Amino acid sequence: MPKKVIVLGGGVAGMSAAHELITRGFEVEVYEVKKIPGGKARSIHVPNSAKDGRKPLPGEHGFRFFPRFYKHVTDTMKHIPYGNNPNGVLDNLVQADRAEMARYDKKPIKLLTRFPRDLADLETLFKEIFDSDTGLEPHEIEFFAGRLWQLMTSCYERRLAEYEKISWWDFIEADGKSEAYQNLLAIGLTRTLVAAKAKQASARTGGDVLLQLMFDIAEPGESSDRLLNGPTNDVWVDPWLSFLQEKGVNYQLEATIKSINCSGEKITSATIEKAGQTFEVQGDYYIAAVPVEVMARLLNDDLLKADAGLATIKDLAQSVSWMNGIQFYLNTDVKIVHGHTIYINSEWALTSISQAQFWEHINLANYGDGTVKGILSVDISDWYTPGELHKKPASQCTREEIKEEVWHQLKKSLDALGAEVLKDEYLHDWFLDPDIVFPVEKNQATQKDTNIEPLLVNKKDTWRLRPESYTAIPNFFLASDYVRTYTDLATMEGANEAARRAINHIIDAAKLDLPKCELWKLHEPDILELWRAKDKERFDKGLPWDGEFVGEGCLNAIMKPFRKIFS
Repeated sequence: MPKKVIVLGGGVAGMSAAHELITRGFEVEVYEVKKIPGGKARSIHVPNSAKDGRKPLPGEHGFRFFPRFYKHVTDTMKHIPYGNNPNGVLDNLVQADRAEMARYDKKPIKLLTRFPRDLADLETLFKEIFDSDTGLEPHEIEFFAGRLWQLMTSCYERRLAEYEKISWWDFIEADGKSEAYQNLLAIGLTRTLVAAKAKQASARTGGDVLLQLMFDIAEPGESSDRLLNGPTNDVWVDPWLSFLQEKGVNYQLEATIKSINCSGEKITSATIEKAGQTFEVQGDYYIAAVPVEVMARLLNDDLLKADAGLATIKDLAQSVSWMNGIQFYLNTDVKIVHGHTIYINSEWALTSISQAQFWEHINLANYGDGTVKGILSVDISDWYTPGELHKKPASQCTREEIKEEVWHQLKKSLDALGAEVLKDEYLHDWFLDPDIVFPVEKNQATQKDTNIEPLLVNKKDTWRLRPESYTAIPNFFLASDYVRTYTDLATMEGANEAARRAINHIIDAAKLDLPKCELWKLHEPDILELWRAKDKERFDKGLPWDGEFVGEGCLNAIMKPFRKIFS
C-alpha cells in the first residue's frame, strides 16, 4: 500500500513536491490557499477585462525569469507534457539576448546576456565597453574586478564564515566611492535580486548569484536570461496541474491551513478550512510548503516542543520585503530591449520586460477588448522610498498613485536625453498585483497598504536561521524557498530544490527502494578549483584570502589544452 503524503501549501514548492512524489508512487494530497495554482509564479486574469468573448488580459504577481543556472525547476518542467513539445513545458522557454540599464538624464547601457554569437553581438559588447558614459572611475572598475576575483577564488567555507556576515555594500566598499559606483555596482546589482538592498543583502548570496550570471554569459550556449513564451499559467502552471491530477494527485484549491497538529514526537493531522467547513487530514508524512511568514504563524507549542530548532523560523520571518508587479497594456508594442530593463535611478527599484516580443504564438487581439498590442510588465522592488511624483513610498500610495508614479519613473528613465519611448497615449489599461491590499479609508495619513505575499530577502547573517528540509519530527518536512539549498535564494529554483530535498528525506525515513531526486550545486568553472583549494588551506590555518597565483605547475595545467589546440 503506497505511503500517503499531505502537502500543506501549493505554489512551485507544493507542486514540485507533489510531482516528485506522485511519479514515485506515493499517494498525494495538496492543500493550496489560492484559487489559482502557481503561488508567486502564477499569472492572473485581470477582472472585467474580457470583452466580446475574448480572454481576460493576463496579469501577474511579477514577471518570470529563468536564468541559465537554474537546473532543478527546469528539470521538472521537462517532465510536464505540453502538446508535441519533446521536452514538455521546458520548450516554452525562449531566450533574451540583451539587457538594458536605463538611467535618468543619461543614455541607457545595453548589455549582452549571452556569449557573443555574431557581429551584432560583438558590436553591442564593444560599443558599451568603449562608449558608455558610466561615470565610473578607472580605479573603481579595477577595484570592483578585484572583489569579483576574490569571490570566485575564495573557498566555500570562507564565503559562509566571512562573506555571509557582511553586506554586499560593505564587501565592495561602496562607502566613499562615486555615485555611479554605488548606483551601478552596489545598488543596481542587488535591487533586482528579489528586493534585496545593498546595505542589507548577504555578500555571499548576492556574490554567488552574480557569479552564476557572469559564468552563464561567459560560456557559449544558451542565454543567461530566459522567459516563458506566454502567460505563465497558460504555458506552464495549468498544464502542470492537469498532469498532477491525471497522475492521481488530490489537489485542493482555496483550502486554508489552520493548524499543524502534533502529539508527542509526530504530526497526527492538519486542520484545513474550505468553503466554510473545517476538517482534518491525515497521512503518513507531512510537507509544509508554505512561505516563511506563514510557517512562522503555524508554529505552535507542540511543534516547538517536538523540535525546538523550528523557532528560528520566527526570526527568519522578519527578513521579508515586498516585490510585486504592475502591468501596463499598450496600444503599441514598445519593445525597449530584447530582454530585461533595470531602472538604475528609479526610486522604487523598477525592472521591466516587454512581453509581446517573446510571445510569438500569442495573439493579443484575442485578449481584453482586442486593441492591446504590447504588455510592459514591471516589478517594484522598493516600496519604502518616496517617489518623485507624489512624495510618498509605494506602501502608502493608492492604486492610482502607484500606477502614476511607476509610469512617471519609467518615462523619465526611458525618455532620457530627448528620446521618446513611452507616450501617454500608448497606455490603454493597467493592472496592479492584487496581493497589495488597500485600507478602506485612504484619507488618514497613518494608513498603510499591506502585502499578503511578501518575499524572503537574504539578509546578511541569516543563513544560521534557515532550517534544513528535514526536522526533528520524523514525519514532518519543509519544502519552501527559505530552507537551506544550493540555490540559496527565494526563487522558483530554490522552492523546487527544497521540495526535492524533502522528498529524498521521506524516501529515507520510509526506508523505500526508490530513486532519489537529483540535486545540482551551483556551477563554477573547474579551473577556479585550484585557487579555491589553496584558499581552503589558508582558511583552515586562520589566514585571510590573498588571491595569489597558485604556481607555475598550475599554470602549465591551465595552458595544456590551449597548447594542444594551437600546436
